[in-house]
Amino acid sequence: MRTLIPSSHTPATVTTTPTWRRRHFIHCAKRSDSFAIGSSSSDWQSSFAILSSKVNSQQQSESLIPAVNGYNNHDSNLNLVPFDNNSNNNNNKSIQSKTKPLSITDLSPAPMHGSNLRVAYQGVPGAYSEAAAGKAYPNCQAIPCDQFEVAFQAVELWIADRAVLPVENSLGGSIHRNYDLLLRHRLHIVGEVQFPVHHCLLALPGVRKEFLTRVISHPQGLAQCEHTLTELGLNVAREAVDDTAGAAEFIAANNVRDTAAIASARAAEIYGLEILEDGIQDDASNVTRFVMLAREPIIPRTDRPFKTSIVFAHEKGTCVLFKVLSAFAFRNISLTKIESRPNHNVPIRLVDEANVGTAKHFEYMFYIDFEASMAEARAQNALAEVQEFTSFLRVLGSYPMDMTSWSPSSSSSSTFSL
Repeated sequence: MRTLIPSSHTPATVTTTPTWRRRHFIHCAKRSDSFAIGSSSSDWQSSFAILSSKVNSQQQSESLIPAVNGYNNHDSNLNLVPFDNNSNNNNNKSIQSKTKPLSITDLSPAPMHGSNLRVAYQGVPGAYSEAAAGKAYPNCQAIPCDQFEVAFQAVELWIADRAVLPVENSLGGSIHRNYDLLLRHRLHIVGEVQFPVHHCLLALPGVRKEFLTRVISHPQGLAQCEHTLTELGLNVAREAVDDTAGAAEFIAANNVRDTAAIASARAAEIYGLEILEDGIQDDASNVTRFVMLAREPIIPRTDRPFKTSIVFAHEKGTCVLFKVLSAFAFRNISLTKIESRPNHNVPIRLVDEANVGTAKHFEYMFYIDFEASMAEARAQNALAEVQEFTSFLRVLGSYPMDMTSWSPSSSSSSTFSL
Protein backbone atom coordinates (compact mmCIF):
# COMPACT_ATOMS: atom_id res chain seq x y z
CA MET A 1 0.00 0.00 0.00
CA ARG A 2 1.53 3.31 -1.03
CA THR A 3 1.28 6.20 1.40
CA LEU A 4 1.55 9.76 0.11
CA ILE A 5 1.36 11.55 3.41
CA PRO A 6 4.54 10.97 5.41
CA SER A 7 4.17 8.26 8.00
CA SER A 8 6.43 6.27 10.26
CA HIS A 9 6.46 2.76 11.57
CA THR A 10 8.35 3.79 14.66
CA PRO A 11 6.45 3.79 17.96
CA ALA A 12 4.35 6.88 18.44
CA THR A 13 5.38 9.24 21.20
CA VAL A 14 4.03 12.35 22.83
CA THR A 15 6.55 15.09 23.53
CA THR A 16 6.66 18.63 24.84
CA THR A 17 8.77 21.19 23.02
CA PRO A 18 9.48 24.54 24.73
CA THR A 19 8.86 27.50 22.41
CA TRP A 20 8.51 31.22 22.84
CA ARG A 21 4.81 30.70 23.42
CA ARG A 22 5.27 27.62 25.64
CA ARG A 23 2.78 25.55 23.67
CA HIS A 24 2.49 21.78 23.55
CA PHE A 25 2.41 19.56 20.48
CA ILE A 26 1.09 16.09 19.82
CA HIS A 27 2.93 14.26 17.10
CA CYS A 28 4.49 10.98 16.10
CA ALA A 29 8.22 10.36 16.13
CA LYS A 30 10.01 11.29 12.88
CA ARG A 31 6.99 13.14 11.53
CA SER A 32 7.14 16.75 10.50
CA ASP A 33 3.51 17.62 11.18
CA SER A 34 2.52 18.64 14.71
CA PHE A 35 -0.57 20.02 16.33
CA ALA A 36 -0.74 22.72 18.96
CA ILE A 37 -2.72 22.85 22.15
CA GLY A 38 -3.56 26.19 23.69
CA SER A 39 -1.93 27.30 26.90
CA SER A 40 -4.11 27.08 30.02
CA SER A 41 -3.99 25.79 33.56
CA SER A 42 -4.86 22.34 32.25
CA ASP A 43 -1.60 22.43 30.28
CA TRP A 44 0.25 22.31 33.62
CA GLN A 45 -1.40 18.99 34.19
CA SER A 46 -0.34 17.82 30.72
CA SER A 47 3.26 18.98 31.15
CA PHE A 48 3.56 17.32 34.51
CA ALA A 49 2.26 14.00 33.16
CA ILE A 50 4.54 14.08 30.12
CA LEU A 51 7.66 14.85 32.11
CA SER A 52 6.83 12.23 34.71
CA SER A 53 6.40 9.61 32.02
CA LYS A 54 10.02 9.98 30.91
CA VAL A 55 11.11 7.32 33.40
CA ASN A 56 8.94 4.77 31.60
CA SER A 57 9.26 5.88 27.98
CA GLN A 58 13.01 6.67 28.07
CA GLN A 59 12.55 8.48 24.77
CA GLN A 60 12.73 12.12 25.83
CA SER A 61 15.88 14.17 25.66
CA GLU A 62 17.01 15.96 28.79
CA SER A 63 18.07 18.88 26.68
CA LEU A 64 14.43 19.81 26.16
CA ILE A 65 14.06 20.89 29.82
CA PRO A 66 15.54 24.35 30.38
CA ALA A 67 17.05 25.62 33.58
CA VAL A 68 14.50 27.01 36.04
CA ASN A 69 15.32 29.27 38.99
CA GLY A 70 19.00 28.70 38.43
CA TYR A 71 18.78 24.91 38.53
CA ASN A 72 19.32 22.62 35.59
CA ASN A 73 17.65 19.22 35.20
CA HIS A 74 21.08 17.64 34.70
CA ASP A 75 22.20 18.89 38.11
CA SER A 76 19.09 18.52 40.23
CA ASN A 77 17.76 15.36 38.56
CA LEU A 78 14.27 16.85 38.78
CA ASN A 79 11.63 17.07 36.07
CA LEU A 80 10.84 20.78 36.20
CA VAL A 81 8.17 22.29 34.01
CA PRO A 82 8.66 25.72 32.37
CA PHE A 83 6.51 28.57 33.65
CA ASP A 84 4.08 30.24 31.23
CA ASN A 85 4.24 34.01 31.77
CA ASN A 86 1.32 34.62 29.43
CA SER A 87 -1.16 32.94 31.75
CA ASN A 88 -1.09 35.74 34.39
CA ASN A 89 -2.75 39.13 34.34
CA ASN A 90 -0.86 42.14 33.03
CA ASN A 91 -1.25 43.84 36.42
CA ASN A 92 0.90 41.18 38.09
CA LYS A 93 4.08 41.63 36.06
CA SER A 94 6.22 41.49 39.17
CA ILE A 95 4.98 37.96 39.86
CA GLN A 96 5.21 36.66 36.31
CA SER A 97 8.90 35.84 36.55
CA LYS A 98 8.37 33.47 39.49
CA THR A 99 7.56 29.79 39.22
CA LYS A 100 4.01 28.84 40.19
CA PRO A 101 3.76 25.52 42.06
CA LEU A 102 1.22 22.92 41.03
CA SER A 103 -1.98 22.93 43.05
CA ILE A 104 -4.83 20.48 43.51
CA THR A 105 -6.85 22.58 41.06
CA ASP A 106 -4.27 22.07 38.32
CA LEU A 107 -4.40 18.30 38.74
CA SER A 108 -8.15 17.93 39.14
CA PRO A 109 -9.94 15.96 36.42
CA ALA A 110 -11.74 17.80 33.66
CA PRO A 111 -15.56 17.88 33.61
CA MET A 112 -17.52 15.17 31.83
CA HIS A 113 -18.87 17.57 29.23
CA GLY A 114 -18.42 21.19 28.19
CA SER A 115 -15.91 23.47 26.54
CA ASN A 116 -13.08 22.44 28.90
CA LEU A 117 -13.15 18.79 27.85
CA ARG A 118 -10.21 17.85 25.62
CA VAL A 119 -10.98 15.10 23.11
CA ALA A 120 -8.32 13.42 20.97
CA TYR A 121 -9.09 12.06 17.51
CA GLN A 122 -7.05 10.67 14.63
CA GLY A 123 -6.70 12.87 11.57
CA VAL A 124 -6.65 16.55 10.69
CA PRO A 125 -9.44 19.16 10.82
CA GLY A 126 -12.24 18.10 8.51
CA ALA A 127 -11.95 14.40 9.33
CA TYR A 128 -15.05 12.39 10.17
CA SER A 129 -13.46 11.57 13.53
CA GLU A 130 -13.46 15.27 14.37
CA ALA A 131 -17.18 15.46 13.64
CA ALA A 132 -17.81 12.32 15.70
CA ALA A 133 -15.89 13.87 18.61
CA GLY A 134 -18.14 16.92 18.36
CA LYS A 135 -21.24 14.74 18.41
CA ALA A 136 -19.98 12.78 21.42
CA TYR A 137 -18.86 15.84 23.38
CA PRO A 138 -20.45 19.08 22.09
CA ASN A 139 -18.30 22.22 22.39
CA CYS A 140 -15.23 20.19 23.34
CA GLN A 141 -11.65 21.13 22.53
CA ALA A 142 -10.76 18.74 19.72
CA ILE A 143 -7.13 17.60 19.62
CA PRO A 144 -5.96 16.13 16.26
CA CYS A 145 -3.45 13.27 16.39
CA ASP A 146 -1.54 11.86 13.43
CA GLN A 147 -2.00 8.20 14.42
CA PHE A 148 -4.49 6.12 16.40
CA GLU A 149 -1.87 5.17 18.98
CA VAL A 150 -1.03 8.83 19.59
CA ALA A 151 -4.67 9.42 20.54
CA PHE A 152 -4.45 6.56 23.06
CA GLN A 153 -1.25 8.00 24.51
CA ALA A 154 -2.70 11.51 24.68
CA VAL A 155 -5.38 10.27 27.09
CA GLU A 156 -2.98 8.11 29.10
CA LEU A 157 -0.60 11.08 29.57
CA TRP A 158 -3.41 13.51 30.55
CA ILE A 159 -2.96 15.66 27.46
CA ALA A 160 -6.53 14.74 26.52
CA ASP A 161 -9.46 13.74 28.71
CA ARG A 162 -11.15 11.49 26.15
CA ALA A 163 -10.47 9.90 22.77
CA VAL A 164 -13.05 9.19 20.07
CA LEU A 165 -11.86 6.50 17.63
CA PRO A 166 -13.58 4.40 14.93
CA VAL A 167 -13.91 0.66 15.37
CA GLU A 168 -16.22 -0.43 12.53
CA ASN A 169 -18.06 0.74 9.44
CA SER A 170 -21.26 -0.65 7.94
CA LEU A 171 -19.58 -1.00 4.52
CA GLY A 172 -15.85 -1.36 5.17
CA GLY A 173 -16.05 -3.56 8.26
CA SER A 174 -13.82 -3.43 11.34
CA ILE A 175 -10.85 -1.13 11.91
CA HIS A 176 -8.52 -3.86 13.15
CA ARG A 177 -5.79 -1.52 14.29
CA ASN A 178 -7.98 -0.02 17.00
CA TYR A 179 -9.07 -3.44 18.25
CA ASP A 180 -5.41 -4.33 18.75
CA LEU A 181 -4.77 -1.01 20.51
CA LEU A 182 -7.73 -1.54 22.86
CA LEU A 183 -5.97 -4.64 24.12
CA ARG A 184 -2.52 -3.06 24.27
CA HIS A 185 -3.61 0.00 26.26
CA ARG A 186 -5.55 0.24 29.51
CA LEU A 187 -8.21 2.77 28.54
CA HIS A 188 -11.90 2.06 29.10
CA ILE A 189 -14.80 2.37 26.69
CA VAL A 190 -17.28 4.84 28.22
CA GLY A 191 -19.63 5.38 25.28
CA GLU A 192 -20.27 4.96 21.56
CA VAL A 193 -21.27 7.20 18.66
CA GLN A 194 -22.76 6.10 15.38
CA PHE A 195 -21.98 8.71 12.74
CA PRO A 196 -23.41 8.76 9.17
CA VAL A 197 -20.64 9.14 6.59
CA HIS A 198 -21.17 11.12 3.38
CA HIS A 199 -18.26 10.91 0.93
CA CYS A 200 -17.46 13.43 -1.80
CA LEU A 201 -14.94 13.39 -4.65
CA LEU A 202 -12.75 16.48 -4.21
CA ALA A 203 -10.16 18.16 -6.47
CA LEU A 204 -8.54 21.54 -7.01
CA PRO A 205 -10.69 24.23 -8.62
CA GLY A 206 -10.86 23.84 -12.41
CA VAL A 207 -9.85 20.17 -12.47
CA ARG A 208 -12.13 17.91 -14.53
CA LYS A 209 -12.85 14.26 -13.80
CA GLU A 210 -11.60 13.01 -17.17
CA PHE A 211 -8.12 14.39 -16.43
CA LEU A 212 -7.70 12.50 -13.15
CA THR A 213 -5.09 9.75 -12.94
CA ARG A 214 -5.53 8.70 -9.30
CA VAL A 215 -7.85 8.93 -6.29
CA ILE A 216 -6.49 8.97 -2.74
CA SER A 217 -8.19 8.48 0.61
CA HIS A 218 -8.15 6.40 3.77
CA PRO A 219 -8.40 2.65 3.01
CA GLN A 220 -11.90 2.62 4.49
CA GLY A 221 -12.92 5.55 2.29
CA LEU A 222 -11.68 3.77 -0.83
CA ALA A 223 -13.47 0.56 0.16
CA GLN A 224 -16.74 2.37 0.83
CA CYS A 225 -16.73 4.01 -2.64
CA GLU A 226 -15.26 1.18 -4.72
CA HIS A 227 -18.30 0.42 -6.88
CA THR A 228 -19.29 4.06 -7.37
CA LEU A 229 -15.84 4.96 -8.66
CA THR A 230 -16.13 2.16 -11.20
CA GLU A 231 -19.58 3.30 -12.28
CA LEU A 232 -18.28 6.84 -12.81
CA GLY A 233 -15.92 5.43 -15.44
CA LEU A 234 -12.82 6.74 -13.72
CA ASN A 235 -9.79 4.84 -15.00
CA VAL A 236 -7.60 5.91 -12.11
CA ALA A 237 -5.21 4.40 -9.61
CA ARG A 238 -6.55 4.17 -6.07
CA GLU A 239 -4.02 4.83 -3.35
CA ALA A 240 -4.39 4.80 0.43
CA VAL A 241 -3.24 7.58 2.77
CA ASP A 242 -3.55 8.20 6.50
CA ASP A 243 -7.04 9.73 6.58
CA THR A 244 -9.74 11.26 4.39
CA ALA A 245 -9.21 14.89 5.36
CA GLY A 246 -5.45 14.35 5.15
CA ALA A 247 -5.90 13.37 1.50
CA ALA A 248 -7.67 16.67 0.83
CA GLU A 249 -4.95 18.55 2.71
CA PHE A 250 -2.24 16.84 0.66
CA ILE A 251 -3.81 17.86 -2.66
CA ALA A 252 -4.26 21.46 -1.57
CA ALA A 253 -0.80 21.81 -0.01
CA ASN A 254 1.03 20.34 -3.02
CA ASN A 255 -1.20 21.74 -5.78
CA VAL A 256 -1.69 18.28 -7.27
CA ARG A 257 -4.00 18.63 -10.28
CA ASP A 258 -4.19 15.05 -11.50
CA THR A 259 -5.43 13.64 -8.19
CA ALA A 260 -8.77 13.65 -6.41
CA ALA A 261 -9.55 12.86 -2.78
CA ILE A 262 -12.45 11.06 -1.12
CA ALA A 263 -13.39 13.14 1.90
CA SER A 264 -16.18 15.18 3.46
CA ALA A 265 -17.74 18.38 2.17
CA ARG A 266 -16.31 20.15 5.21
CA ALA A 267 -12.81 19.09 4.17
CA ALA A 268 -13.46 20.70 0.77
CA GLU A 269 -14.44 23.92 2.50
CA ILE A 270 -11.42 23.92 4.81
CA TYR A 271 -8.81 23.20 2.11
CA GLY A 272 -10.35 25.13 -0.78
CA LEU A 273 -11.28 22.19 -3.01
CA GLU A 274 -14.22 21.67 -5.35
CA ILE A 275 -16.74 18.85 -5.10
CA LEU A 276 -16.67 16.90 -8.36
CA GLU A 277 -19.17 14.27 -7.19
CA ASP A 278 -21.40 14.33 -4.12
CA GLY A 279 -22.46 11.25 -2.16
CA ILE A 280 -20.21 8.66 -3.81
CA GLN A 281 -20.43 6.01 -1.06
CA ASP A 282 -21.73 2.68 -2.36
CA ASP A 283 -24.63 2.67 0.12
CA ALA A 284 -26.54 5.69 1.39
CA SER A 285 -26.80 4.02 4.80
CA ASN A 286 -23.07 4.33 5.45
CA VAL A 287 -22.42 4.55 9.18
CA THR A 288 -19.21 4.43 11.21
CA ARG A 289 -19.27 3.40 14.85
CA PHE A 290 -16.89 5.25 17.15
CA VAL A 291 -16.04 4.42 20.76
CA MET A 292 -15.34 6.99 23.46
CA LEU A 293 -12.30 6.17 25.62
CA ALA A 294 -11.32 7.44 29.07
CA ARG A 295 -8.79 6.66 31.77
CA GLU A 296 -11.49 5.52 34.22
CA PRO A 297 -14.59 3.40 33.56
CA ILE A 298 -18.09 4.66 34.20
CA ILE A 299 -20.49 3.09 36.68
CA PRO A 300 -22.88 0.77 34.80
CA ARG A 301 -26.59 1.39 35.22
CA THR A 302 -29.85 -0.40 34.47
CA ASP A 303 -32.17 2.54 33.79
CA ARG A 304 -31.19 2.76 30.11
CA PRO A 305 -29.87 0.39 27.41
CA PHE A 306 -26.24 -0.52 27.99
CA LYS A 307 -23.69 -2.38 25.91
CA THR A 308 -20.67 -4.26 27.25
CA SER A 309 -17.48 -5.06 25.33
CA ILE A 310 -15.14 -7.90 26.34
CA VAL A 311 -12.08 -9.68 24.95
CA PHE A 312 -11.00 -13.22 25.80
CA ALA A 313 -8.65 -16.01 24.75
CA HIS A 314 -8.82 -19.77 25.19
CA GLU A 315 -6.37 -22.67 24.96
CA LYS A 316 -8.52 -25.72 24.17
CA GLY A 317 -9.68 -25.33 20.60
CA THR A 318 -12.74 -23.96 18.88
CA CYS A 319 -15.23 -25.94 20.97
CA VAL A 320 -14.63 -23.43 23.78
CA LEU A 321 -16.02 -20.65 21.60
CA PHE A 322 -19.32 -22.54 21.37
CA LYS A 323 -19.47 -22.82 25.17
CA VAL A 324 -18.78 -19.12 25.55
CA LEU A 325 -21.55 -18.16 23.15
CA SER A 326 -23.91 -20.57 24.92
CA ALA A 327 -23.37 -18.70 28.17
CA PHE A 328 -24.96 -15.63 26.58
CA ALA A 329 -27.66 -17.50 24.66
CA PHE A 330 -28.82 -19.35 27.79
CA ARG A 331 -29.46 -15.98 29.50
CA ASN A 332 -31.10 -14.40 26.44
CA ILE A 333 -28.30 -11.84 26.01
CA SER A 334 -28.04 -10.56 22.45
CA LEU A 335 -24.60 -10.28 20.85
CA THR A 336 -24.11 -7.31 18.54
CA LYS A 337 -20.59 -8.12 17.37
CA ILE A 338 -17.94 -10.82 17.47
CA GLU A 339 -14.46 -10.16 16.11
CA SER A 340 -11.35 -12.34 16.09
CA ARG A 341 -7.78 -11.08 16.05
CA PRO A 342 -4.49 -13.03 16.14
CA ASN A 343 -3.16 -13.77 19.59
CA HIS A 344 0.29 -12.18 19.37
CA ASN A 345 1.49 -13.88 22.55
CA VAL A 346 0.71 -17.39 21.29
CA PRO A 347 0.10 -17.12 17.54
CA ILE A 348 0.23 -20.88 16.80
CA ARG A 349 -0.94 -23.90 18.80
CA LEU A 350 0.21 -27.49 18.22
CA VAL A 351 -2.68 -29.90 17.79
CA ASP A 352 -1.37 -33.05 19.49
CA GLU A 353 -0.97 -33.24 23.25
CA ALA A 354 2.68 -34.28 23.06
CA ASN A 355 3.59 -31.01 21.35
CA VAL A 356 5.62 -32.91 18.78
CA GLY A 357 3.15 -32.98 15.89
CA THR A 358 3.28 -30.97 12.72
CA ALA A 359 -0.38 -29.90 12.51
CA LYS A 360 -0.93 -26.42 13.92
CA HIS A 361 -3.88 -24.13 14.59
CA PHE A 362 -3.83 -20.36 14.68
CA GLU A 363 -4.65 -18.81 18.05
CA TYR A 364 -7.04 -15.86 18.28
CA MET A 365 -8.33 -13.26 20.69
CA PHE A 366 -12.11 -12.82 20.51
CA TYR A 367 -13.85 -9.47 20.94
CA ILE A 368 -17.57 -9.55 21.78
CA ASP A 369 -20.15 -6.80 22.25
CA PHE A 370 -23.40 -7.76 23.98
CA GLU A 371 -26.52 -5.83 24.96
CA ALA A 372 -26.49 -5.86 28.74
CA SER A 373 -25.12 -3.79 31.58
CA MET A 374 -22.56 -5.14 34.00
CA ALA A 375 -24.96 -3.96 36.72
CA GLU A 376 -27.34 -6.75 35.67
CA ALA A 377 -27.08 -10.13 37.39
CA ARG A 378 -27.46 -12.01 34.09
CA ALA A 379 -24.38 -10.26 32.64
CA GLN A 380 -22.33 -10.97 35.74
CA ASN A 381 -23.38 -14.63 35.74
CA ALA A 382 -22.61 -14.96 32.03
CA LEU A 383 -19.07 -13.63 32.47
CA ALA A 384 -18.55 -15.85 35.50
CA GLU A 385 -19.35 -18.84 33.31
CA VAL A 386 -17.22 -17.54 30.44
CA GLN A 387 -14.26 -17.22 32.78
CA GLU A 388 -14.39 -20.96 33.43
CA PHE A 389 -13.66 -21.72 29.77
CA THR A 390 -11.10 -19.01 28.99
CA SER A 391 -7.46 -18.40 29.84
CA PHE A 392 -7.85 -14.64 29.59
CA LEU A 393 -10.88 -12.37 30.03
CA ARG A 394 -11.04 -8.58 30.17
CA VAL A 395 -14.00 -6.21 30.22
CA LEU A 396 -13.17 -3.30 27.92
CA GLY A 397 -16.17 -1.28 29.08
CA SER A 398 -19.86 -1.24 29.97
CA TYR A 399 -21.42 1.90 28.54
CA PRO A 400 -24.67 3.46 27.26
CA MET A 401 -25.76 2.47 23.77
CA ASP A 402 -26.10 5.20 21.14
CA MET A 403 -29.87 5.29 20.69
CA THR A 404 -30.03 8.51 18.64
CA SER A 405 -31.90 8.22 15.38
CA TRP A 406 -30.06 8.89 12.14
CA SER A 407 -31.10 9.16 8.52
CA PRO A 408 -29.20 8.08 5.39
CA SER A 409 -26.08 10.20 5.01
CA SER A 410 -26.42 13.63 3.52
CA SER A 411 -24.10 16.55 2.99
CA SER A 412 -25.43 18.16 6.14
CA SER A 413 -24.17 15.29 8.28
CA SER A 414 -20.69 15.37 6.79
CA THR A 415 -20.29 19.09 7.40
CA PHE A 416 -20.83 18.71 11.13
CA SER A 417 -18.83 21.45 12.80
CA LEU A 418 -17.29 21.57 16.24
